[in-house]
Amino acid sequence: MTTVGIGMVGHAFMGRAHSQAWRSVGPFFDPPLTPVMTALAGRDAGRTAAAARALGWASAETDWKELLRRDDVQLVDVCTPGDSHAEIAVAALDAGKHVLCEKPLANTVAEAEAMVAAAERARERGVRSMVGFNYRRVPAVTLARRLVAEGRIGTVRQIRAQYLQDWLSDPESPHTWRLDRDRAGSGALGDIGAHIIDTVQFVTGHALAGVTALTETFTHERPLPGGGTAPVTVDDAALFLARTGGGALATFEATRVASGRKNSLRFEVSGSAGALSFDLESLNELWLYDATEDAATAGFRRIVVTEDVHPYAGRWWPPGHLLGYEHTFTHQMADLLTAIAGGTDPRPSFADGLRVQRVLAAVERSAAGGGGWTPVEPTPGSTVEGNA
Repeated sequence: MTTVGIGMVGHAFMGRAHSQAWRSVGPFFDPPLTPVMTALAGRDAGRTAAAARALGWASAETDWKELLRRDDVQLVDVCTPGDSHAEIAVAALDAGKHVLCEKPLANTVAEAEAMVAAAERARERGVRSMVGFNYRRVPAVTLARRLVAEGRIGTVRQIRAQYLQDWLSDPESPHTWRLDRDRAGSGALGDIGAHIIDTVQFVTGHALAGVTALTETFTHERPLPGGGTAPVTVDDAALFLARTGGGALATFEATRVASGRKNSLRFEVSGSAGALSFDLESLNELWLYDATEDAATAGFRRIVVTEDVHPYAGRWWPPGHLLGYEHTFTHQMADLLTAIAGGTDPRPSFADGLRVQRVLAAVERSAAGGGGWTPVEPTPGSTVEGNA
């Protein structure tokens, strides 16, 4: 097989990002499998057909189940709200389709466990699955992972992670599906907190072992676009402390009401021999502190992560020509296609997604119980290894 037919479900924000990635991965990465953008599925026939034309899909379906019946679709890309992830992904895997599923993997641990079971059944037949934590594939983040693994900052001791947005700071911001627990699972915690959980575990190689948490909803009702209001049934902000299985301490903050912060995913990792710092709003930069340098000149130094020797960067532009958010999805597709062609398991796996889901569940249990220490259930088969 030299091509793989893609069927994608959903065409809003994530659908647009994934479409761009499927269009660009071939010309820039020359993967061993060429993706064919075969069919786009959505509920509204007119909107889905228009999106298919605009985004480069060859055909449109109004029922995602039709993708499973098509012989020209070998991979299903799930870009829907979390309440449908499990149903679509399990059915696709059982039908013999490879699956890429957006994060968080599901809305509940039980759903994620069912998805992992389906992935394990499918794997025995050579069918692969991956969850889309795209920030692993920011070149600077992948470089940070490499430097930690090489021992450049010594033993990891402390981790500080934040994901700060402000699009819900205004109480009059309209209600969306992301504010409905039945559809989204949780609020800032699952939407963006899942990203920093996965990113920290990926960069440090440490899995979170337990948490103590607080969550808060500041605006309990928001206007509907067509008039009236609807209740907000998820958190606006989540903060928690954690201890890793490797003995490090960590602090996490996820909020969608941090005025003035648009999309600031930040982390700093302090080790016995140095430190690393990153902010998504300057995603081409990684800051490195080497504690072994002479104290007279030691300090954090900026690494512009655009050189040919840096992860992914050599496939794009000359050094210093910056990459952006959209490129992380292209990197994700390149790694997935390479893994499928090579018969290997892509990362992060559904088991890795379940590990994040169990952290989210522990945070919610802790917050509901007044912030008490809550262990994170271990996830057999998950890994804190790299992207592939």
